[in-house]
Amino acid sequence: MSSSSKPLGSGKLSREDYKKQKDLEAARKAGTAPPEIDEEGQAINPHIPQFMAKAPWYMDTGKVGLQHQRKSHNTHQSSSSSSSASWYKRGERVGEASTKYQKGACTNCGAATHKAKDCVERPRKRGAKWTGRDLKADEAMVNVSLDYDAKRDRWNGYDAETHRGLLDDWEMVEEARRKRKAGELDKKKHKKSEEKGNSTKGIEQALGSSDDSDSGQEESDEENVVGVKSRSTVRNLRLREDTAKYLRNLDPESAYYDPKTRSMRENPYANAASASCQSAYAGDNFVRFSGEAQEIRRKDAFAWEAEARGNSSAHFQANPTQTAMMYGEFRDKKDSLAGKKRAAVLEKYGGEEHLKVPPRELRLQQEAYVEYSRSGQLVAPISGADKEVAGVPRSRFREDVYPMNHTTVFGSWWNDGRWGYACCRQTLRNAYCTGEPV
Repeated sequence: MSSSSKPLGSGKLSREDYKKQKDLEAARKAGTAPPEIDEEGQAINPHIPQFMAKAPWYMDTGKVGLQHQRKSHNTHQSSSSSSSASWYKRGERVGEASTKYQKGACTNCGAATHKAKDCVERPRKRGAKWTGRDLKADEAMVNVSLDYDAKRDRWNGYDAETHRGLLDDWEMVEEARRKRKAGELDKKKHKKSEEKGNSTKGIEQALGSSDDSDSGQEESDEENVVGVKSRSTVRNLRLREDTAKYLRNLDPESAYYDPKTRSMRENPYANAASASCQSAYAGDNFVRFSGEAQEIRRKDAFAWEAEARGNSSAHFQANPTQTAMMYGEFRDKKDSLAGKKRAAVLEKYGGEEHLKVPPRELRLQQEAYVEYSRSGQLVAPISGADKEVAGVPRSRFREDVYPMNHTTVFGSWWNDGRWGYACCRQTLRNAYCTGEPV
């Protein structure tokens, strides 16, 4: 159906108008009537379907034409040029922070350019509105008008010059590597010429040039890539001798097993009473909270906090060694400051004697029998060797004594709310054991 000033889907047409519109469209398709002209003076093909001729709601200008089907070069160029010229600054502050909270500012950080619901700072226990401390400066606000495509462009606002710095760093490293390798070759060449007097050509063939070493390195890298692929394939195959994760606990209410990734994150023996089963397998999440996983998380968090404070070189993935050394220095300084603070408090208020931990024998429960006098002095201490030889009882009651011909103790059998002996099943404590259950 062809396009017109009043399409059929717009509604509010009488029967006569609808019939006239249909006749006009048929005449235009047959060529007996002139085609419709758009705002630029171009003829509109009457055979174009309505779903193509009708503009969508977000691009409808109310005028007849096919401008929504054509790419607007002027709009895109103007929007791209304006965005490249005045791109908004992410995370930058303007001026200095205020010393007093202003009315209408963010109640969390104190900046006047946003509200508390749009604040990206860490939520405080008591906001800057009530404390009046640590107020943040206002953000740099730039009004950038972008079109539909520019808003969805993932590279919009990217400055290609930032990548040039990375290339320069790599070129400096490569140049230093070439110089170091050339110096090593010159030293070896000089040493060989002094000892054996060989020619330079023979020495270069023996040592190999940098191009040969680079090509050999590339070949070894290709072999490593192939080996990694094969190793990953072998790693994904489960050994037949191992117990499958979904067979460890057949209870349907136990941990969930994901067949796609072959992972069981929770512990399947969480509700099991046997401790031997729990020691065999504790779920995939157990690895995240064991070993050095927690230490790696603390280092990663330290790198984030350091970057937030302005140290851009702290990155646990890009500079792991430097970040680890910085984290060690931070821990040492933190421990030393905590020790100084504790020493200052003890020096001022005292009470160091209360921080001494009592001996382990006084804090734990033991079965060794020891007697003390009224003054608290130890009387006749019993060592471990004497206890084993003399057979010192562990309690004040007699143990392993079976009176009245019994082979079990009283209380080893229970029936109808009464205790008794399990050997003869008698409930009287002073009863003589006959050897047969009553």
